[in-house]
Amino acid sequence: MGEPVRLALIVNPQAGRGHAVRVGAAAERALRAAGAEVTLLVGESAEQTLSLARRAVRAQSDGIVVVGGDGTLTGIVDVLAQSGKPITLVPAGTGNDLARSLGIPTRDPRTAALAAIHGRARTIDLGTVSSRGSERVFLTVAALGFDAKVSERTNALRRPRGPLRYYLALVIELVRLRPVVFRVSIDGGSAQVRPGTLLAVGNTRSYGGGMPICPGANPDDGHLDVVHVAPVSRARLVRLFPLLLRGRHLRRPEVRHERATSVRVSAPDLVVYADGERVGVGECSIGVRPGAVTMMIPRE
Repeated sequence: MGEPVRLALIVNPQAGRGHAVRVGAAAERALRAAGAEVTLLVGESAEQTLSLARRAVRAQSDGIVVVGGDGTLTGIVDVLAQSGKPITLVPAGTGNDLARSLGIPTRDPRTAALAAIHGRARTIDLGTVSSRGSERVFLTVAALGFDAKVSERTNALRRPRGPLRYYLALVIELVRLRPVVFRVSIDGGSAQVRPGTLLAVGNTRSYGGGMPICPGANPDDGHLDVVHVAPVSRARLVRLFPLLLRGRHLRRPEVRHERATSVRVSAPDLVVYADGERVGVGECSIGVRPGAVTMMIPRE
């Protein structure tokens, strides 16, 4: 028999409003039952989780398993990616959009965790947002305009849990709807004034727990998908919403879709959200690092 697989298991107990504790326990049981050597690392805060990620990188492990949501992984993925060690995500957040994009089951922690041993490697891109002299990374979608305001409202709401909280936030912000005057430069081109309802820059197809705002986005093609929705009335946005839910909005005349490797955006009172976290204000540059992260995903 060969040496057992050595894994660092990082758990964010705050993810999914405590759901990650149960998911982490199930993942640990599955990995140990499969013969892996597991070092359990539990972070009680974002700072502590980052410190544990650095510890996991220094350890003599074959891979790193992260139990949490998109935000949990985003907060430490830069450190993990630099190590070159494969990362396995066990979804335990409220949105889990990266897991959906990669075909990782969101309600089967055993299968998700065992990908660290029996899965296949998939190298994916990492998005970047530079704003006010600092750079943040993201894995799914950077949202600007109406959708960023929805994300901010979602974080402020205590109930309900899961995707319904996002939809409630969407309704609240719909009542407050105002167009944003974006200035947008694509791939170093001249800046264009593009008033709009929202602007989404996607490394993956969905945000908000499965809403496919960038339905053509592929996380391993070295590009970002840019979706701009022109100014629309509340009534028209409501009619557009069912198409958004099904990823069929790109053919609408008020929707503009492009692919890019860099996007520069500014607007009055601009707020940028990515992977559920506020990552920029005022002006930002959004880019992509091709093939930056190696993920382990279940075999089909």
